[in-house]
Amino acid sequence: LSSRTALFLPIVLPALSIAASAGQKYLPANPPHHWQTCPPSLSSAQHNAARLATPLSDHMKQSTQRQAFGLKILNAKHQAVRKLKAEGHQAEIHGNKFWNSSFLIMDHLKRHPPKQGLRVLEIGCGWGLLGLYCAKQFNARVTGIDADKNVGPYLQLHATTNHLAMTFEKRSFDQLTKTFLSNFDLIVGADICFWDELAHMVFKLIKRAHTAGVGQIIIADPCRTPFEMLVAKSERAFNQVERIDARLQRPVKATGDLLIVSQG
Repeated sequence: LSSRTALFLPIVLPALSIAASAGQKYLPANPPHHWQTCPPSLSSAQHNAARLATPLSDHMKQSTQRQAFGLKILNAKHQAVRKLKAEGHQAEIHGNKFWNSSFLIMDHLKRHPPKQGLRVLEIGCGWGLLGLYCAKQFNARVTGIDADKNVGPYLQLHATTNHLAMTFEKRSFDQLTKTFLSNFDLIVGADICFWDELAHMVFKLIKRAHTAGVGQIIIADPCRTPFEMLVAKSERAFNQVERIDARLQRPVKATGDLLIVSQG
């Protein structure tokens, strides 16, 4: 060994030993595709070194966005989301992120697909991912409404990110008249019954929508008390009411119930 190599080895070998033990603990069973550039015969230390050598931009992509139900979903750490916040678009009514109950409705619609080209209204839409899913999978014409105007830019950001179109309007539930609701075939809403008064407002909205001829209304919730109130009211008021226990393991673990009110 040369003198330079001899000096280098005492530094490198302990580092590889540490990396190897760390790799045993933290290396996932199914690493992302860009980790697979290392041959299977390489040691854990070499796999770990390859991961650490991955460009920072790739790591940031993994930590700031995810892919689910065919959609790219950005999180609060994403540069574009942070930019909107810096510009003053601060959500005021729990619209600061994407809520997982939307996945329960997506999964239900995947299993029971509606007709193509239907008109969809997402109520309490927040970032609009549920509506965008309908636009992507069913070629739906989608409108999202929310009482918080500040969620609109986040909806449009996700529409642009996913190359989809969705209209946003600032409206409260009480502002949705029978005339307005008659323009839609399907109404969906997730995690919108988190206050007692919202249960009463959503129930009145469902009654107006049912009278206006909307084919189906689907509400998802992790079974909060206000949602239980909404279900009880709906079961007394309408003939075609279903309550479905919904569970999902992937892309995230989510549990809750669906309230489905249909014409009939």
